[in-house]
Amino acid sequence: MTVGIIGSGSMGSGIAQVAATADWKVLVYDLSKEAIENSQKKLIKILARLVEKGRISKEKSLNIQNNISYINDFEEFAPCNLIIEAIIENTEIKKKVFKKVEPLVSDDCIIASNTSSLSITSLAASLETPERFIGIHFFNPAPLMKLVEIIPAVQTKSQITEKAKSIIDAWGKLTVLAKDTPGFIVNKVARPFYSEALRIYEESIANIPTIDWAITHIGGFRMGPFTLMDFIGHDVNYIVTETVFKAFYYDGRYKPSFTQKRLVEAGFNGRKSGRGFYDYSANATAPEPHKDETKGQKIVDRIVAMLINEAADTLQYHIASKEDIDLAMTKGVNYPKGLLKWADEIGIEECVLRMDALFEEYHEERYRCSPLLRKMAKQDSTFFE
Repeated sequence: MTVGIIGSGSMGSGIAQVAATADWKVLVYDLSKEAIENSQKKLIKILARLVEKGRISKEKSLNIQNNISYINDFEEFAPCNLIIEAIIENTEIKKKVFKKVEPLVSDDCIIASNTSSLSITSLAASLETPERFIGIHFFNPAPLMKLVEIIPAVQTKSQITEKAKSIIDAWGKLTVLAKDTPGFIVNKVARPFYSEALRIYEESIANIPTIDWAITHIGGFRMGPFTLMDFIGHDVNYIVTETVFKAFYYDGRYKPSFTQKRLVEAGFNGRKSGRGFYDYSANATAPEPHKDETKGQKIVDRIVAMLINEAADTLQYHIASKEDIDLAMTKGVNYPKGLLKWADEIGIEECVLRMDALFEEYHEERYRCSPLLRKMAKQDSTFFE
């Protein structure tokens, strides 16, 4: 079996490593010779480290390298059973690429995009045979992150969905099915993790290190929202927020933050640029949080309530199953608990009360309670037994 990867950046290279590790033949295309050279060098370093740590054998390392070939002509994709595009998040550029690739592969070759937020249905419409198109969204770094979102377009045949899911499952990943809705599961449900933290900061309720401390120390999350945004890169994280906001017809729940926009405008994109919400220069001193447990708990309660509300809405509109929503958030962004199970623990009625209290204070649509939560509170029901 052969897979073609379009793009040799960090995501494309990561997907290539995953497929090659699963003993697929991999063809990686990139216009840039420099990008291909960097991809090859990084792969060698990564595999050498894995051998050194005893994670893989030297023989396996060589096998993975031998499974990957780098090409500079789309025509070499002819033998592929699957094509995965992993280039810039620009609909028109992606469509042009798909139009070039489609006539060069067999009729039964699946064509997929790794987009994190663009419409799969819109991308599929660029093909002569859109029923073979699907979204296969890996998380960065692809070799380490277990979750992959499978997103059929409106046009996608059910057999293609099943086949794509079985392929990625066989590559050792955990797959979840999502409706073609902006942000799919993870990038939709996770928006309040960033936006509500930014709101709390902008209102001077707490400073950045304090919010991060509360979320990790009290909330049990691996990273605070500001540390995570710096890690992802604001040029990436802000664009996803802006894309989701526009795609949901400017629903106030997804409204971007001017604070983050200004960082992007300044080029302060986080760790990779040396500065974001935090200063990563060599002599920088990490700011200390105010370790007020009472205030910290209020911060956690507010952000978790917003996350649960978004997860409930995602279930309400059948974007994904309750099991896949919780799996996506624990395995895709390493949340300490599935949000719907967390809602059961807190109590559905309490979740409704927290949302209503926020709405009463602000009277903004971003704080409207999910109808599903309100209905469940009345029925005294839970998401899981």
